[in-house]
Amino acid sequence: MVDSPVTAVERTDVVVVGARCAGAATAATFARAGRAVVVLDAATLPSDTLSTHLLWPAGLAELQRLDALTAVEALGAPRLTRAYAQAAGYGVGSGFPSVDGIDYAMCVRRTGLDAVLAHTAVNAGAEVRPRCRVTAVLWDGNRCAGVRYLDAAGRTGEIRAALVVGADGRRSTIARAVGAERPFLSVPSGRDCYFAYWRDTADAPRHIAAQWRVGADLGTAFPCDDGLVLSLVQPPTVSGLGRGPGAAERRYTDAIARLPDLNSRLHGCERVGRIRSATGISSYFRRSAGPGWALPGDSGHFKDPVTAQGIRDALHYGRTLAESVAEALDSPRALDSALSEWERRRVVECREIFHWTNRLARGEALRPLEIELYRTAADDPALAAITAGIFSRTHRPAELYTPSRALGLAARAAVHQWAHLPAVFADVAREIRDVAGEWRTTRTTLRGDASAATPPPSPPFTLTTAGPGEHHA
Repeated sequence: MVDSPVTAVERTDVVVVGARCAGAATAATFARAGRAVVVLDAATLPSDTLSTHLLWPAGLAELQRLDALTAVEALGAPRLTRAYAQAAGYGVGSGFPSVDGIDYAMCVRRTGLDAVLAHTAVNAGAEVRPRCRVTAVLWDGNRCAGVRYLDAAGRTGEIRAALVVGADGRRSTIARAVGAERPFLSVPSGRDCYFAYWRDTADAPRHIAAQWRVGADLGTAFPCDDGLVLSLVQPPTVSGLGRGPGAAERRYTDAIARLPDLNSRLHGCERVGRIRSATGISSYFRRSAGPGWALPGDSGHFKDPVTAQGIRDALHYGRTLAESVAEALDSPRALDSALSEWERRRVVECREIFHWTNRLARGEALRPLEIELYRTAADDPALAAITAGIFSRTHRPAELYTPSRALGLAARAAVHQWAHLPAVFADVAREIRDVAGEWRTTRTTLRGDASAATPPPSPPFTLTTAGPGEHHA
């Protein structure tokens, strides 16, 4: 397909592809730094998107840094002040750690959240254009120098910029165009994801974010705006299931039936709308920066939804991208250096929660050490607080499995699960192998050196010098 003749050629400092979490955070921060920003999004805004949309305190703190939290809270989602997790008959409850004075979580549906973020970007001085689909990346030698796009009327335009930001999700057009679509590390999930909204009952505990695990199944209930509760299940992936007419309905309802406490939580609730699904999920790192381009959000790095980290990371790394490179846009050499450092920092900061997420996404029945962890945390508020802190990024997973705590868990598992002692020993051996494997990956593939990743191929064509009719956005 050949694009129609270009009707407008513009210049700006930054063009952002995608106006949702990562894109809006990037655009707002650049605009507040005095940079000219144009944001293109193929969708009509506001609109819904596939997302489980739970925000831990760290995610809400990002909204606060963008001056968007007050408007998000006005959407009506309740403050979730308690976290509750249950497995093997042991319930673990705790409050949330405070991040920038915020000690609660919220579950905010994406149509409202994304509308607030787009308005935040516009109010900061960015220009947001919905229904504009990028068709090509433009190059100047080996340097990304802009995009070509189709607007809502079918006209072709070009925007040339010092930086192209691909904030366009897992199926990123920009990642594909710059040769970064293939991850340099990818870990398939062992779980599928299905979720739906329910009209909550008047007496429901709408201050609790709850999760239940039974066998290999995992399910949640997160109260959200408009009196609804989001209930997500993540059954283990089974080859041949999850596709075809009615498959999502069957897998969702069957999983809820296998989670009796989730079933009880939803008793009296009325399901609203259809079941949504995400199958064939993989967590990954892609090469996320290069000459004149960057990939914040899911376009560059994605983790399984089991730990609900996506929105926080999209907001955080969109914001820090702009903060890191805003002053360097006028110097290609300085810009490339700043982009490289931003990319390195994201890999280093995310690799531990990446490993942790992949463990929870295995889709396996509870292991002996996991059972012992729940048993211990049920009577140990400090341990429960560390667990909640991992999800809020105030604690590291390494703080949960210190050598002394790991030995204690193994010893208590041997006592409490004496009848299954071989399984306990096998789990300890597996834990040692897992830790060693994660350590090797951290020190090699995820060491934060861009040379560890496969560099993107050469660009497909070269941008010519700007001609008549060019104007500034």
